[in-house]
Amino acid sequence: MIRVGRPERHSISEKWLRGAARPPLLTPVSSMRSFWGLMRAYWFSERWVEAWTLTLVIALVTALSSKADVWFTVAAAELATSIAFFHNAANTTPIKTVLTNAGLLVLLVVLKDLVIAGVRNLVSKTLHRKWRGWLDGRFNESLLDTNHTHFHAQHGSSGNAAPDNIDQRVQESIKAMTGGAIGLAMGVLGVFTSLYFVGGELLRNSVEVKGLEFLGSYGSAILALLAIAIYVPFNTWIAVKLGRMLEWLNVRMQQAEGNYRGELITFLRRSFHVAASQGENVQKTVHSQRYADIDRTWARLNVVNTGYASFELIYNFIGAKIVAYGPGLVPFIYNGLDLKGYLTASEQVNALISKCSWFIHVMPEIATLRANSQRVIELAQAIENVQHPQEFYSLTGRSEFRYDRQNPVFGLTIQKLELAHGGEDATPFLSAANLRFRRGEWTFLKGESGCGKTSLIKAINGLWPYGRGTIVFPEGVESFYAAQEVKLQQVSLKQLVCLPASEHDHTDAQVASALHRAGLGDFIGHMADESREGMSWDQVLSGGQKQKLVVARIVLQQPGLLFLDEATGALDPEAKIAFHQAIKDNCPDVTVISIMHEAVPPRSLSGAEFYHSIVAIADGVATKKPLAPSLPVELTTILEHPRPVEERWLRFPRRMRQK
Repeated sequence: MIRVGRPERHSISEKWLRGAARPPLLTPVSSMRSFWGLMRAYWFSERWVEAWTLTLVIALVTALSSKADVWFTVAAAELATSIAFFHNAANTTPIKTVLTNAGLLVLLVVLKDLVIAGVRNLVSKTLHRKWRGWLDGRFNESLLDTNHTHFHAQHGSSGNAAPDNIDQRVQESIKAMTGGAIGLAMGVLGVFTSLYFVGGELLRNSVEVKGLEFLGSYGSAILALLAIAIYVPFNTWIAVKLGRMLEWLNVRMQQAEGNYRGELITFLRRSFHVAASQGENVQKTVHSQRYADIDRTWARLNVVNTGYASFELIYNFIGAKIVAYGPGLVPFIYNGLDLKGYLTASEQVNALISKCSWFIHVMPEIATLRANSQRVIELAQAIENVQHPQEFYSLTGRSEFRYDRQNPVFGLTIQKLELAHGGEDATPFLSAANLRFRRGEWTFLKGESGCGKTSLIKAINGLWPYGRGTIVFPEGVESFYAAQEVKLQQVSLKQLVCLPASEHDHTDAQVASALHRAGLGDFIGHMADESREGMSWDQVLSGGQKQKLVVARIVLQQPGLLFLDEATGALDPEAKIAFHQAIKDNCPDVTVISIMHEAVPPRSLSGAEFYHSIVAIADGVATKKPLAPSLPVELTTILEHPRPVEERWLRFPRRMRQK
């Protein structure tokens, strides 16, 4: 069910009815169509104080962690030196010295890895939660706007493809992207703070190196920094190459996982139909095909991940055992450094390599970050593309609908309407030269299956993409579109009846009255419940009851223009009559355009016609004519239920037999 035409809600029709003027493209995700735009949006939003406060705390704790690295390297060197000189005659308290240094090192480890790292982890996770929640809100607001963006974004065609698995992008991609981005930022910040604190300590303790006397006392520090500058960037370049492969495979994996999950969700929604048609074997084949794509991609991803893990292990060993201890070896050999100074400098070089190698250690996560951000950016771009639906659809076909308003006395008018499929040269499958629906007129839309009945109603409501023509709505009249299949959201029964308005817009008494008039009076006592006996209302209500729920909405909302797209398909003949009678009694001036499978429209129990006219679609042309005079109700009943001739004749009223 889709409702259009409410001015204060600015529906899609309302936007188009304003004429040729187009407002600038501006949505809650307009600034997120590039990587850096997506990354900085939260920090320049209405919640900038929250974002920058958490970021500042993380920065301060990261700086403290880097300073603790200096203390740790010094303590580690002190412990190693006390062990090395344990048997030295000058060491009068060897056990006490070793234990003291060991205890100090343990305290530093607790401070660094438990307190400092714990605080940073908690604050970073809080920032992750806040940022993700803000992004989720922005994308939901953009998709669920009155432009029906969620609908149009899924209806791209060749040359203008719709984004796949929107649910996965909003949920999983945003979550992984925000977490990865925060981790990356903390790593970069850690590199700079380590260079400042640990690098500064290296410079302060630097000594002259034989053969590099021209560098003065900075010789050992420059030698160490040079080793880092050669070793780390070269291996980072290798990691980037592998990371690009991981990024591509991660995107493919997300697509494969999303397609498989989407098929599972669709299957669970049509579970009854699969069981009724005994289609389990076909469904198993579909699932196997979807999972085969996951399996192939996963196998390739495992190979690259394994290769990267081996590369990282070798890199870590060479960095920690060779590169870290190599630069200080020369001044140590020539007595420029004592053992304690050599070990301290080597540990500091190792700490710098570890920090500067952060990009290598997290390259798989960076690849995942880039993959996730790409999918989020694509969704933001798709949202932006469909803000003017006709311009969007014009890229892949003819979309030249014009929507206007007129005095409500003249009702609804359709002029020179042609509906087609995508493609500039597509032949129209339905045309309507001139259709006029007066205020209070009920029209029955008739035609063979597939002739375009539903497409016509969609086009009137701005939900058909391709074609041309003019649709003129009555000014100030609210429209209500009731589709054949009713899907209920996970909200209270009262909210379901009040849709699309809020449950606060109507009193309990009004909603209860609407439920009673629709034939759902048994549920009045459960209006505040979101479920019943552990099941949602979508599971509790039968197909017929859901369509009665639509009647309750109509009775409550009192629309002036009503579109019924096979909205009585799940009702028996008596319930169909009650459905129409409820609308007739409670919405006396409503204009109704209805699609039904019946050969003739239903009539009231007294034999009075509900409908005044018929729009017949034949050979791709829609024509409207008054409803033909009906046979008396007794004759219609007999013709619909044939009996033996004598019995049928005797069932005719005496006055008819005489005629």
